[in-house]
Amino acid sequence: MIKTPNLRVIATDLDGTLLNAAHTISTYTKEIFQELYKQGYTIIVATGRHHKDAIQLTKLLEIPVYLVTSNGARIHTPENDLFFAFDIESDAIQNILSLDIDDSITTVLFKEEFWLTNKHNLKLNSFQKELHYPPQIVDFKQVSDLSAIKLLFVDEDHQKLLQLDNLIKKQQPSPFETCFSLPICLELMDKSIDKSYAIAKILEKENSTFQQTICFGDGFNDEKMLSQAFKGLIMNNAQQTLKDKLPHLEIIGNNHDDAVAKYLKTEVLCKIEKE
Repeated sequence: MIKTPNLRVIATDLDGTLLNAAHTISTYTKEIFQELYKQGYTIIVATGRHHKDAIQLTKLLEIPVYLVTSNGARIHTPENDLFFAFDIESDAIQNILSLDIDDSITTVLFKEEFWLTNKHNLKLNSFQKELHYPPQIVDFKQVSDLSAIKLLFVDEDHQKLLQLDNLIKKQQPSPFETCFSLPICLELMDKSIDKSYAIAKILEKENSTFQQTICFGDGFNDEKMLSQAFKGLIMNNAQQTLKDKLPHLEIIGNNHDDAVAKYLKTEVLCKIEKE
């Protein structure tokens, strides 16, 4: 049982965390979050997805939520107003794309209204049940404005992405930090921006702190928010390297078993009922 009387905020990742194996939100999860909202909790969904994609999923909760997207580069309020925005400069992205990148790797730039990619990727497209945020296949050498919300590399071969990660890290000085949101997804973020930075902005707006927050996640783009929360919970289906890096944090069940909702029911809502 969570032993804080000041708990006010629930923050959760989407893929591999709140979403089930079908990349959607179950009825049970929706019911639990609706009850948390009725009890006065602030709900934050923090994801690497673009906001046009993520908002279609958070709508399924049928409650107002803060939406942190593109790993912190965008924040939308519960009223869907843009609260914060950050874009990576074109020259910085050009420096990365000029590296010797394996042609088989899928490269993705998140723009405001669409995403640019060098090839059609069935695995990547499967994350969108409906195409609210459409791709455009391009030759990046012919794109003059490479400024973007986020830069992403996708490949089924994790070792190939590790080699690219090492290549990127050799570029000094670099404005980027890299992380694996999934073993097949290598994401690049500006060093000043991440999910925890965005959540801190929301907490300040809501007169709350990380010490009043529970966070759930499964990827390295969740690491900082998990570490800073009063209670950080790692999904059992998370990457083992994340579990090893945060050995002091509790591991709960799998995303396909509604583990986030079950934890919140047992450790938060049941506590309220007993008071």
